Amino acid sequence: MSALTFTLKIQPKQRVDMSPLVPLNLLGKTANEIAAIALQCGKQQIPAGDLFTISGDDTQTIVINNSYDKLDFIGKELNGGSITVNGDVGAYLGMGMKSGEIKVSGNVGLYAACEMKKGYLEISGSVGDFLGAALPGNKMGMKGGTILVKGNVGERAGDHMRRGTILIEGNAGDYCGSRMTAGTIAVMGNTGRYLGYAMRRGTLLLWNKPQLPASFNDCGAHTLGFLPLLFASFKSSNSKFSDPIVAFSRVQRYAGDMSEMGRGEVLVKL
Repeated sequence: MSALTFTLKIQPKQRVDMSPLVPLNLLGKTANEIAAIALQCGKQQIPAGDLFTISGDDTQTIVINNSYDKLDFIGKELNGGSITVNGDVGAYLGMGMKSGEIKVSGNVGLYAACEMKKGYLEISGSVGDFLGAALPGNKMGMKGGTILVKGNVGERAGDHMRRGTILIEGNAGDYCGSRMTAGTIAVMGNTGRYLGYAMRRGTLLLWNKPQLPASFNDCGAHTLGFLPLLFASFKSSNSKFSDPIVAFSRVQRYAGDMSEMGRGEVLVKL
């Protein structure tokens, strides 16, 4: 069996809802049935076969070629299988993802992995605001799984994050880790303003000294025994985080946000 491959033939001017094209929804369908699936494109519904050249038959392994930044909701509520995207992606990538794997070779828009529950998401490019965050009006963001971003991320990464791991090789925008209640965010690059704003618990692991709000207390320098174990868990990842050279155990620890519970921590490499 070969991967079920969707190669984009045209780029519609309106945004496209790609949520029906997930392994569980395609299981057992013939090529003609898959081509007939209606995709919302602006105010119209367009059959998948009109937008994509479809080949292959393995519905548990999906490949999307020639992707561009108006393809939204790719991998929404993914529950098993894998999706590989060659190109850029729009908003809500992997929204509510339950299990499985998504890999993207390009850049990604807003709300990637919002309210993700489990699974693995890898993005080779950069990502917009609200990575792994909660949807507007909700108070529960990412609940589990792992996100790896090899580029930069926008503002509010991990907003309302409850569990899971976000690994960022590049820079993170303002309000990184805002309103976190648990989980780990690791940033190799620089971070913006208001880091850890209103975080209650959780860990922000940093390679560069941040600009911290006054509501974080300096707890001094520490050698933490759990950090080598944490870095060992990254060895299987295809990223800079798997390189033993970048690992460390000596940190400057800051506790906060003291305007909230104050049980969160920011660990900065020494």
